[in-house]
Amino acid sequence: MRARLEAVRARMAEWGSDPDRVRVVAVTKTFGPTAVRAAVAAGLSHCGENYVEELCATRAATSDLAVTWHYLGALQTNKIARVAACADLVASLSRDREVERLARARPGAPVYVQLDVTGRPERHGAPEAGVPALVARARDAGLEVRGLMVVAPADPAGARAAFATTARLADALGLVERSMGMSDDLEWACRAGTTEVRLGRALFGPRGGAGGLA
Repeated sequence: MRARLEAVRARMAEWGSDPDRVRVVAVTKTFGPTAVRAAVAAGLSHCGENYVEELCATRAATSDLAVTWHYLGALQTNKIARVAACADLVASLSRDREVERLARARPGAPVYVQLDVTGRPERHGAPEAGVPALVARARDAGLEVRGLMVVAPADPAGARAAFATTARLADALGLVERSMGMSDDLEWACRAGTTEVRLGRALFGPRGGAGGLA
Protein backbone atom coordinates (compact mmCIF):
# COMPACT_ATOMS: atom_id res chain seq x y z
CA MET A 1 0.00 0.00 0.00
CA ARG A 2 2.73 2.48 0.93
CA ALA A 3 4.71 1.58 -2.20
CA ARG A 4 1.64 2.09 -4.40
CA LEU A 5 0.93 5.45 -2.81
CA GLU A 6 4.52 6.55 -3.43
CA ALA A 7 4.18 5.43 -7.05
CA VAL A 8 1.03 7.55 -7.38
CA ARG A 9 2.80 10.56 -5.95
CA ALA A 10 5.68 10.06 -8.37
CA ARG A 11 3.19 10.04 -11.27
CA MET A 12 1.69 13.28 -9.99
CA ALA A 13 5.07 14.99 -9.71
CA GLU A 14 6.12 13.84 -13.18
CA TRP A 15 3.02 15.43 -14.68
CA GLY A 16 3.33 18.78 -12.99
CA SER A 17 1.35 18.48 -9.74
CA ASP A 18 2.68 18.94 -6.24
CA PRO A 19 1.78 15.62 -4.55
CA ASP A 20 1.45 17.38 -1.22
CA ARG A 21 -1.29 19.63 -2.63
CA VAL A 22 -3.42 17.03 -4.40
CA ARG A 23 -5.83 15.17 -2.13
CA VAL A 24 -5.95 11.41 -2.59
CA VAL A 25 -9.35 9.84 -1.96
CA ALA A 26 -9.01 6.09 -1.46
CA VAL A 27 -11.97 4.47 -3.20
CA THR A 28 -12.63 1.43 -1.05
CA LYS A 29 -15.57 0.07 -3.09
CA THR A 30 -15.70 -3.75 -2.65
CA PHE A 31 -12.46 -3.74 -0.63
CA GLY A 32 -14.09 -3.19 2.74
CA PRO A 33 -12.78 -2.06 6.12
CA THR A 34 -9.37 -3.71 5.63
CA ALA A 35 -8.65 -1.32 2.79
CA VAL A 36 -9.68 1.67 4.89
CA ARG A 37 -7.31 0.65 7.64
CA ALA A 38 -4.49 0.14 5.14
CA ALA A 39 -5.13 3.57 3.62
CA VAL A 40 -5.06 5.28 7.01
CA ALA A 41 -1.91 3.39 8.01
CA ALA A 42 -0.26 4.69 4.81
CA GLY A 43 -1.15 8.26 5.76
CA LEU A 44 -4.42 8.89 3.92
CA SER A 45 -7.46 10.38 5.61
CA HIS A 46 -10.08 10.57 2.84
CA CYS A 47 -12.04 7.54 1.60
CA GLY A 48 -14.88 7.19 -0.85
CA GLU A 49 -17.71 4.77 -1.57
CA ASN A 50 -20.12 4.48 -4.51
CA TYR A 51 -23.01 2.76 -2.74
CA VAL A 52 -24.72 4.09 0.36
CA GLU A 53 -25.07 0.63 1.92
CA GLU A 54 -21.31 0.05 1.69
CA LEU A 55 -20.60 3.59 2.84
CA CYS A 56 -22.64 3.28 6.02
CA ALA A 57 -21.42 -0.24 6.83
CA THR A 58 -17.74 0.50 6.21
CA ARG A 59 -17.90 3.76 8.10
CA ALA A 60 -19.45 1.98 11.09
CA ALA A 61 -16.80 -0.75 10.97
CA THR A 62 -13.98 1.82 10.99
CA SER A 63 -15.50 4.40 13.32
CA ASP A 64 -12.33 4.38 15.42
CA LEU A 65 -10.40 5.97 12.54
CA ALA A 66 -10.22 9.65 11.60
CA VAL A 67 -11.57 9.44 8.05
CA THR A 68 -13.44 11.96 5.91
CA TRP A 69 -16.00 10.03 3.88
CA HIS A 70 -16.92 10.99 0.32
CA TYR A 71 -20.06 9.67 -1.36
CA LEU A 72 -19.17 9.18 -5.02
CA GLY A 73 -22.14 7.33 -6.51
CA ALA A 74 -25.33 8.39 -8.17
CA LEU A 75 -27.82 9.97 -5.80
CA GLN A 76 -31.13 8.14 -5.59
CA THR A 77 -33.66 10.51 -4.11
CA ASN A 78 -35.13 7.85 -1.82
CA LYS A 79 -31.67 7.26 -0.28
CA ILE A 80 -30.48 10.85 0.08
CA ALA A 81 -31.29 10.92 3.80
CA ARG A 82 -29.00 7.93 4.37
CA VAL A 83 -26.26 9.47 2.26
CA ALA A 84 -26.58 12.69 4.27
CA ALA A 85 -26.23 10.73 7.51
CA CYS A 86 -23.14 8.74 6.47
CA ALA A 87 -21.15 10.98 4.11
CA ASP A 88 -19.03 13.94 5.15
CA LEU A 89 -19.04 15.20 1.56
CA VAL A 90 -21.43 14.42 -1.31
CA ALA A 91 -19.40 14.45 -4.52
CA SER A 92 -22.10 13.67 -7.06
CA LEU A 93 -24.83 16.31 -6.94
CA SER A 94 -26.32 16.55 -10.43
CA ARG A 95 -30.04 17.41 -10.38
CA ASP A 96 -32.34 20.06 -8.91
CA ARG A 97 -34.41 17.54 -6.97
CA GLU A 98 -31.26 16.22 -5.30
CA VAL A 99 -30.46 19.75 -4.15
CA GLU A 100 -33.84 20.13 -2.51
CA ARG A 101 -33.80 16.79 -0.72
CA LEU A 102 -30.19 17.04 0.43
CA ALA A 103 -30.72 20.56 1.74
CA ARG A 104 -33.69 19.30 3.78
CA ALA A 105 -31.85 16.21 5.04
CA ARG A 106 -28.64 18.03 5.94
CA PRO A 107 -28.62 21.81 5.78
CA GLY A 108 -25.24 23.21 4.81
CA ALA A 109 -23.87 19.89 3.55
CA PRO A 110 -20.55 20.13 1.67
CA VAL A 111 -20.94 19.06 -1.96
CA TYR A 112 -19.35 18.88 -5.37
CA VAL A 113 -21.50 19.25 -8.45
CA GLN A 114 -20.86 16.42 -10.90
CA LEU A 115 -20.33 17.38 -14.53
CA ASP A 116 -21.22 15.00 -17.36
CA VAL A 117 -19.18 15.60 -20.50
CA THR A 118 -20.35 12.55 -22.43
CA GLY A 119 -24.05 13.21 -22.98
CA ARG A 120 -24.67 9.49 -22.58
CA PRO A 121 -27.85 8.62 -20.65
CA GLU A 122 -26.12 5.96 -18.53
CA ARG A 123 -23.65 8.51 -17.20
CA HIS A 124 -24.54 10.62 -14.20
CA GLY A 125 -23.92 14.32 -13.87
CA ALA A 126 -25.21 17.65 -15.09
CA PRO A 127 -24.51 18.81 -18.64
CA GLU A 128 -22.00 21.62 -18.99
CA ALA A 129 -24.66 24.18 -19.87
CA GLY A 130 -26.65 23.32 -16.75
CA VAL A 131 -23.83 23.43 -14.23
CA PRO A 132 -23.86 27.18 -13.44
CA ALA A 133 -27.60 27.14 -12.68
CA LEU A 134 -27.26 24.00 -10.56
CA VAL A 135 -24.39 25.52 -8.57
CA ALA A 136 -26.46 28.66 -8.01
CA ARG A 137 -29.47 26.63 -6.91
CA ALA A 138 -27.37 24.59 -4.48
CA ARG A 139 -25.87 27.74 -3.00
CA ASP A 140 -29.30 29.34 -2.67
CA ALA A 141 -30.49 26.21 -0.84
CA GLY A 142 -27.70 26.66 1.68
CA LEU A 143 -25.44 23.83 0.54
CA GLU A 144 -21.69 24.41 0.67
CA VAL A 145 -20.59 23.99 -2.94
CA ARG A 146 -16.87 23.36 -2.80
CA GLY A 147 -16.12 22.35 -6.37
CA LEU A 148 -16.84 20.18 -9.38
CA MET A 149 -16.38 16.47 -9.96
CA VAL A 150 -16.09 14.65 -13.29
CA VAL A 151 -15.69 11.07 -14.50
CA ALA A 152 -13.77 11.33 -17.75
CA PRO A 153 -14.17 9.20 -20.88
CA ALA A 154 -11.72 6.34 -21.20
CA ASP A 155 -9.84 7.67 -24.21
CA PRO A 156 -6.94 10.10 -23.57
CA ALA A 157 -8.30 12.81 -25.86
CA GLY A 158 -11.70 12.65 -24.19
CA ALA A 159 -10.11 12.74 -20.74
CA ARG A 160 -8.02 15.79 -21.58
CA ALA A 161 -11.08 17.62 -22.91
CA ALA A 162 -13.18 16.66 -19.87
CA PHE A 163 -10.58 17.88 -17.41
CA ALA A 164 -10.00 21.12 -19.29
CA THR A 165 -13.74 21.81 -19.34
CA THR A 166 -14.09 21.05 -15.63
CA ALA A 167 -11.18 23.30 -14.67
CA ARG A 168 -12.49 26.14 -16.82
CA LEU A 169 -15.98 25.88 -15.32
CA ALA A 170 -14.64 25.73 -11.78
CA ASP A 171 -12.61 28.87 -12.39
CA ALA A 172 -15.58 30.68 -13.90
CA LEU A 173 -17.78 29.79 -10.93
CA GLY A 174 -15.18 30.66 -8.30
CA LEU A 175 -14.86 27.06 -7.09
CA VAL A 176 -11.56 25.95 -5.62
CA GLU A 177 -11.96 22.19 -5.76
CA ARG A 178 -11.94 20.12 -8.91
CA SER A 179 -12.12 16.38 -8.31
CA MET A 180 -10.59 15.04 -11.52
CA GLY A 181 -8.63 11.88 -12.20
CA MET A 182 -8.79 8.19 -11.37
CA SER A 183 -6.31 5.31 -11.54
CA ASP A 184 -5.98 5.30 -15.35
CA ASP A 185 -6.06 9.01 -16.13
CA LEU A 186 -4.58 10.87 -13.18
CA GLU A 187 -1.69 12.15 -15.34
CA TRP A 188 -4.03 14.19 -17.55
CA ALA A 189 -5.91 15.37 -14.48
CA CYS A 190 -2.68 16.59 -12.92
CA ARG A 191 -1.78 18.42 -16.11
CA ALA A 192 -5.19 20.16 -15.97
CA GLY A 193 -4.75 21.26 -12.34
CA THR A 194 -6.75 18.76 -10.32
CA THR A 195 -7.00 19.26 -6.58
CA GLU A 196 -8.23 15.72 -5.87
CA VAL A 197 -7.87 12.26 -7.40
CA ARG A 198 -10.09 9.26 -6.63
CA LEU A 199 -8.08 6.05 -6.63
CA GLY A 200 -9.01 2.40 -6.15
CA ARG A 201 -6.87 0.01 -8.19
CA ALA A 202 -3.84 2.29 -8.14
CA LEU A 203 -3.77 1.94 -4.36
CA PHE A 204 -5.23 -1.48 -3.65
CA GLY A 205 -4.66 -3.54 -6.77
CA PRO A 206 -7.31 -5.21 -8.94
CA ARG A 207 -10.73 -5.71 -7.38
CA GLY A 208 -11.17 -9.41 -6.74
CA GLY A 209 -7.61 -10.16 -7.85
CA ALA A 210 -4.63 -11.46 -5.95
CA GLY A 211 -3.28 -7.95 -5.46
CA GLY A 212 -6.46 -6.62 -3.93
CA LEU A 213 -7.56 -6.32 -0.36
CA ALA A 214 -10.68 -8.14 0.76
